[in-house]
Amino acid sequence: MDTIVVRTTVYADAETVYDFLLDFPGYANYSKYLTDVRTRTGDGGVGTQYALRFAWWKLSYTAHSEVVGVDPPTTIDWEVTKDIDAGGAWRIDPHESPPADAPDDADAACEVSLEINFDPDSADAGVLNLPALVSFGWVLEKAIPLIRNEAERVIQRAVIDLEGRHREVSVEITADSDYL
Repeated sequence: MDTIVVRTTVYADAETVYDFLLDFPGYANYSKYLTDVRTRTGDGGVGTQYALRFAWWKLSYTAHSEVVGVDPPTTIDWEVTKDIDAGGAWRIDPHESPPADAPDDADAACEVSLEINFDPDSADAGVLNLPALVSFGWVLEKAIPLIRNEAERVIQRAVIDLEGRHREVSVEITADSDYL
C-alpha cells in the first residue's frame, strides 16, 4: 500500500473540526477536481456511503466510499468500496492550548491529518473510457501526483472556512509511494 499524509494545524476546537470533516458532501466546495458528492445511504456515521464524482482532463469517474469507523471527535475512517483498494482517515489531535505562533484570537488548536492509503496496482482500468492511444499507466502516472496536490488544496481551503479567517496555511505532506 502506498500512503500520503497531509497534516496541518487548525485553530478551532476538535468537535468543530470533527463535525466539519464528517460532512463529506461539503468537500466538493474545496476541490478543483471533485465536482459532486452524493450521499447514497446513511447519515454521515458508520455505514454511510457516498458517490464522489471526479473530473480531470477528458476523464470523469465516480468513486464509491463508505465511512467504516468513527471515534468522535478524533477519527473518521473511510474506504473506497469499488475499483481500487484504497482508504484512509481524518485524524484530529487536540492541543492542550494553542501554540505560541497561533493568531492572537485563537483559543483552541488541533493537528489535523488526512491519511490516504492506496494500492495503485489494484486500480481497475476498465472503469475509465480512455481516449484512443491513451494508456491506463499514463493516466495513473499523471493522476497520482494530482492527488497529492489536491489533498493540500482541500486542506488549505477548508482551514479558511473552519477558522473564519484568511491566513497562510502551512501544510506538511509525507508520502510513501513510488509514484510521488
